[in-house]
Amino acid sequence: MPRTNSPTEPSAPPAKRRSSWVPERWTGWTPLVVAVVATLAVVVTAPSEERSSTQQVLDGRQLRIMAPAAPGGGWDQTSREMQGALRELVGRTEVYNVEGAGGTIGLSQFVRHTGQPTELMTTGLIMIGAVQRNRAPNSLADTTPLVRLTTDYQVITVAANSPIRDIAGLIAAMRANLSAVSISGGSAGGVEQILTGLMAQSIGGDPSKVTYVAHSGGGEALTTLLSGRSTAGISGASEVRPQITAGTLRALAVSSPNRLPALPDVPTLRESGVDVELQNWRGVVAPPDISPEQEAALEQLLVAMTKTPQWQDALARRGWGDATLAGPEFEQFVDSEQRRVTQVLESIGLR
Repeated sequence: MPRTNSPTEPSAPPAKRRSSWVPERWTGWTPLVVAVVATLAVVVTAPSEERSSTQQVLDGRQLRIMAPAAPGGGWDQTSREMQGALRELVGRTEVYNVEGAGGTIGLSQFVRHTGQPTELMTTGLIMIGAVQRNRAPNSLADTTPLVRLTTDYQVITVAANSPIRDIAGLIAAMRANLSAVSISGGSAGGVEQILTGLMAQSIGGDPSKVTYVAHSGGGEALTTLLSGRSTAGISGASEVRPQITAGTLRALAVSSPNRLPALPDVPTLRESGVDVELQNWRGVVAPPDISPEQEAALEQLLVAMTKTPQWQDALARRGWGDATLAGPEFEQFVDSEQRRVTQVLESIGLR
């Protein structure tokens, strides 16, 4: 059954400043007075103008956001943080989950909402890889890309009681018997499996011999790791930081170019002698065949959402990077990512 919750909407151009008479004795204060008046005009008029623009698109209907994965993972977290950040902008928003196959099951359902601007879907690098790996009938080319929202790096972890103490220990085990080291993560073809293959390739192993345990959501992958059914796990840093902080997981390395502020004591893979760097990203798409006006209004809404205190707080709490990119630039980015992921999957034997 889909899970539901709640959400919201944007900010707009400043209202035209009306001319006003200023007493002569206030002349030195004129710039300050005008600045304050202009600022107040923006604060007062922007929300109503943005609300009007978006409400015309929604036409009285509720905005719905699909998280195409099980509860607990990055897409689910992103969708529910959006829900809270949108609340002051569009009112109640519904979030629901459709899990399976790296988001491709949700994608196949989502593209049927042709021309419906009230439907949104969270997506990202994982879905691009899953489409390629599963040879899915639909891809992001069948949607309307709106906005890229965040970036997130991966963290390699083991259970706290694991005999593997650091990334050097894990690499040694992989070199000794690659197929005997099982790595749990998200869906097949997703960023976690790509990182696993790149790590194996970097140490001279055959990526196709890696034992990768795929899951439909981050919560399931975490359960597998904690139960001892996998040697190590790979997840978005934001998904497992609470377990690392609580001491139930031990972080071995991160896939970022530099150490993450949220995990300052965890070395990068490159620091550890594994020449690999990989960044995940997440964004939002609409169904195919919405009008240019609807697309522009939704993009404006989502960009406004990224400037709300609620969203900025979510970035800080989750340790996500702010990667807002909208319009044609995001569409070009998605196209380039589809080509890049295809090349990477081919290079590590996963396509």
